[in-house]
Amino acid sequence: MTQSIRVYVPCDSAALSVGANRIAKAIAAEANVRGLDVSLVRNGSRGMLWLEPLVEVETSSGRIAYGPVTAKDVAQLFEADFLNGGAHKLRLGTVESIPQFARQTRLTFARIGTTDPLSLDDYIRHDGFKGLDRALALTGADIVEAVAASGLRGRGGAGFPTGIKWRTVLGAQSDQKYVVCNADEGDSGTFADRMVMEGDPYMLIEGMTIAGLAVGATKGYVYIRSEYPDAFRTFSRAIELAHEAGYLGASIKGSGRTFELEARLGAGAYICGEETSLLESLEGKRGVVRAKPPIPALVGLFGKPTIVNNVLSLAAIPFILAEGADAYAKHGIDRSRGTLPVQLAGNIKQGGLYELRFGMSLREIIQDFGGGTRSGRPIRAVQIGGPLGAYFPPSLLDTPLDYEALAARKGLLGHGGIVVFDDTVDMAKQARFAFEFCSKESCGKCTPCRIGATRGVEVVDRIIQGQDRAKNRAVLDDLCEVMTDGSLCAMGGLTPVPVISALTHFPEDFERPVLRQAAE
Repeated sequence: MTQSIRVYVPCDSAALSVGANRIAKAIAAEANVRGLDVSLVRNGSRGMLWLEPLVEVETSSGRIAYGPVTAKDVAQLFEADFLNGGAHKLRLGTVESIPQFARQTRLTFARIGTTDPLSLDDYIRHDGFKGLDRALALTGADIVEAVAASGLRGRGGAGFPTGIKWRTVLGAQSDQKYVVCNADEGDSGTFADRMVMEGDPYMLIEGMTIAGLAVGATKGYVYIRSEYPDAFRTFSRAIELAHEAGYLGASIKGSGRTFELEARLGAGAYICGEETSLLESLEGKRGVVRAKPPIPALVGLFGKPTIVNNVLSLAAIPFILAEGADAYAKHGIDRSRGTLPVQLAGNIKQGGLYELRFGMSLREIIQDFGGGTRSGRPIRAVQIGGPLGAYFPPSLLDTPLDYEALAARKGLLGHGGIVVFDDTVDMAKQARFAFEFCSKESCGKCTPCRIGATRGVEVVDRIIQGQDRAKNRAVLDDLCEVMTDGSLCAMGGLTPVPVISALTHFPEDFERPVLRQAAE
């Protein structure tokens, strides 16, 4: 009896957007016509989005990749004997041999693209729940110390040491504690959280369960942005399956220890990516920032001690518990330990997600992994850390991927998004966009953010139009200082970062003659 040939077609949203479902149907139909026994597996994306849809075939030589595939290519692939790894113009060889894949350090994303996201058997076969098994044999304090020793820092923006946050929640006295995952991924050019929830949801479930065991929390929530319907659907189903299999519930794997998990869908507010605004939304209130102190670790969801971590922070936990803190900490440099899923977007030839060790230079990431600009024109600016991140000129691209190195150059790492612009970009307009974005997305609670962003748009407009540029520049400097120092949260406090970086590194865009602008 011949064995069924496994063919992998991604179910990731990025692959679906370029026809992955059509390709899956075409492969099934073509195999049926030819009388071939093909087993279709819908896996997550490997992250090399310029190659999507990336079709893989399991052969004796490994999984052979073909891409980017269209539905029209399917018949030709069968003719070329792609089920046995046959030669074709779209053949890329084994996935591991693709240069941009081979050079990665995939710890968090090791399974994504390899497994069926909703198959518990697949997850367990690829070392899933090893971290949970170890955590069940440890005390909460031991788990927290392992996380602290790993050097893991928040992957959502602030870069705060995860172990310190967990230690605070562990030490808090309360009859109820919570674990909240911030999956409201709203930064421009970022998609790692979505890929985790769609491509390896059990990893996040395992990470959150370990967090609950560590601090004594029995309930967790995942707050998913409304723009991610596929992720919400997949993750919600994964929770159901994990519960049925005993990995969630009143007695995790028969241990007598409880952890329940629930997915909640946001309503499209960028401000709910801020942890206290997210907590307000989870409680059924308007998403408005809370004043701190008290911090959520002491007074969080429903007034109880709460861990609030980003998806990537919690997704790193299973590896740390399974392989040990040292196995994670050995990667990276200085205080930036482990790896970061870097997301390349914008005017980039080979956009996608690359999990890289800390310490690699921005230039190496953009050129060697991203292949330079898609337009072929010179790079003029790179924004790192989302819409509130700094714009770096080419002269700063030798900066290493490192929290402190970026901060020393007035930048921030944020969620690991890197957006590339070529030499056609108008940086004065980009500075204006930062204020405009803040004015639209502000929760409105504090004056510096609510009013400052609106006034910022007006001042930048006057500078662009040539109205008393020196005076308006002084007003802009003062406004940026007030927003930085006086805003209640990072929404208003970081809005000046892209503005100041644009003014610092690209002053010529703010000094163009008005007639030239009108002609353009």
